Parts: sequence; C-alpha cells; structure tokens
Amino acid sequence: MRNVGSPHWRRWLGRENRCLVPLTRFAEPRGAGLGNAWFEHAQGAPMFFAGIHVPGWTSVRKLKDGETTDDLFAFLTTVPNADVAAVHPKAMPVIVTHPSEWKIWLEAEWSEARLLQRPLPDGSLLVGDGAAPARVGG
Repeated sequence: MRNVGSPHWRRWLGRENRCLVPLTRFAEPRGAGLGNAWFEHAQGAPMFFAGIHVPGWTSVRKLKDGETTDDLFAFLTTVPNADVAAVHPKAMPVIVTHPSEWKIWLEAEWSEARLLQRPLPDGSLLVGDGAAPARVGG
C-alpha cells in the first residue's frame, strides 16, 4: 500500500487498524528464473513492517467463493533505498527498527505516523540469495 491518499486506504489508517509485522528478512524477485534477493538488516536490528490489519472484512473476493469474511493484512510501502532499488526499483516495504518508531506507528495520530513512510537509509540492508547476505555493492 503506497498511495495512502486513496479513499480505498484512508479508512484503515487510524490507530485501530495499524499493526507491526515482525520479520528477520524479506524477499524481492530478481526476475523470471533468477530467484529471489533476500534482505536483512545489516546491524541485526529488529525489523517490523508497518502494517494494516482489517479483521472480519466481508466481501466478494472471488466470484466462485461468493461472499466471505476474512482477516485482511497489508503493509505500507515507499520508494526504495539504494539497497532494494538494485533489485526492485519501484518500491520497498516501510520498515521500522526502533521502539520509538513502533510507538509512533501504533499510537500516534496519522499526521505523525505517516512520516514513517520513508525508506531505510542506504546501506541498512544486506542482500543475498537466502543463505548468506552480503552488503549491496560490495
């Protein structure tokens, strides 16, 4: 979810729908037949996606299934930093790594929480093939 100005997303940006999704690493596809690039924090810092949770949403997601009630999740995205842009030039997930950011995402008014929609600093992530990450560019 990148366009937080869209009426589709605005209704779920309040504190009651925000969540943190813990991760140790995440993947981006390198392209057809090239596998995934796996990213993890260069300093081993705890990472969380800035997420949105909509429990009990009733809708028709697939015509063959008809109306269903589902727990929905999404996470905020932003422009990529240099680490991710080498693999995925359009976007990267919004990742928060510090307790003060976690508190802002979960408790602050949207006017403050929205400021977290920015990439991690360049050089913050290591990239690998899923086994042994290496610093991007060297």
